[in-house]
Amino acid sequence: MLKVEEKEIVSEERKSQGLCPLTPEEAALVLRALGFGKETQIHIAAGEIYIGEHRLAQLRASFPRIVTFDVTRLQFLVKKETLLTRDDLQQFQNHSLQLAALDFMVSVASNTFIPTYDGNMAKLVEGHRRYYGFRKTILLDRRKLVELLDMHQNGTLAWNEFADAVRQFHENRIVRPSRRRVILDKPKEKDYFYANPHECLCEEINCPDLLGPPNSGEV
Repeated sequence: MLKVEEKEIVSEERKSQGLCPLTPEEAALVLRALGFGKETQIHIAAGEIYIGEHRLAQLRASFPRIVTFDVTRLQFLVKKETLLTRDDLQQFQNHSLQLAALDFMVSVASNTFIPTYDGNMAKLVEGHRRYYGFRKTILLDRRKLVELLDMHQNGTLAWNEFADAVRQFHENRIVRPSRRRVILDKPKEKDYFYANPHECLCEEINCPDLLGPPNSGEV
């Protein structure tokens, strides 16, 4: 007989450990704290948002120039403007992997990439952006952000203090040249090749000059 054990998951505990993606509301606060203004155009590279447009209200209020993919209407939307027409996108209908590929290409080419969760796609985008000249990528410290967001939302941390803290904790979380971190006794905590393919960056340059000391993020 096959015995199936249910794994108990305590949602608040997982969130406090930084293991949950940021919500659209939390992302809006973090982006504002990092200095992004209303004029910033944001492409949301994700599947359908939980509870849909309602959850995007605060993010859209802070950043009106949101670009997202509406599966039901087959179009990218920026306010009333379309980036791709229905005819352009018709070939992708019912092909979720191809739609994900569009999100991937936009993410790799964007001026700044900020993953709200470190899933496989985020790691692939991070690695490609490293390979294409270390395009600006900000890796969020979700564990610290949960703490700061809770303090701000319960009124114990004013906006200016919140914004200063967010910027301070992410000064050194902008992707820079670095060797891939390897922890022999903790293989699950090592850096993934696809997120940091530093061997592939050394084809035409002096790798020691680029990467600095072993396992160092210093340029």
